[in-house]
Amino acid sequence: MTLIAPSMLAADFLHLEKDVELVNKHADIFHLDIMDGTFVPNISYGFPIVEAIAKIATKPLDAHLMIVHPEKYVDRFAKVGVQMLSFHLNAVDNAGQVLAQIRAAGMSPGLAINPDIPVEKLFPYLDQCDYVVLMSVFAGFGGQKFIEATYNRVETLKAEIERQGVECLIQVDGGVSAANSAKLAELGADILVAGSAVFKADDPQAVIAEMKA
Repeated sequence: MTLIAPSMLAADFLHLEKDVELVNKHADIFHLDIMDGTFVPNISYGFPIVEAIAKIATKPLDAHLMIVHPEKYVDRFAKVGVQMLSFHLNAVDNAGQVLAQIRAAGMSPGLAINPDIPVEKLFPYLDQCDYVVLMSVFAGFGGQKFIEATYNRVETLKAEIERQGVECLIQVDGGVSAANSAKLAELGADILVAGSAVFKADDPQAVIAEMKA
């Protein structure tokens, strides 16, 4: 079954507890977008928000680091209760080293790439990742339109994971909704990150159920 990971960047921060409970009851993973204004041209939120969510979360916390020097913050994310931690391939000099650092800290390591980076760049690291993040928009802002070329990228990545015989989940992040979730799952996506499609919907619970189907 496809796992649904609502992006908390699209949540209502004035009523955050309500949206956390929505994820607890109906979705599978909390997706936390961490942006620094340097690696991406936007700033999101930091440790105080992550800690607040962690206090009442009953589903795993997945922090997606869109920051420079992610290795500096690995231990702190582990300490505040994050279970899954991903960073961007082009944000570090030695991705293998950072993946090992994340695993040593007790978290599941993930590696992310933007749509303009060939999916083949992930191949050498698949045996070190618990999951990989295919951005289906350019990292930095929520509410962007899904990039159709992502379908082929998911298919290519799934075939390589099977060829290598490794256990590595595929997460798709950006512009994901009930309109494209079934096709993404069919092609091999395991985790679908959806922000606006869930939290801006009239009936978020129904949208999550439809995307899981």
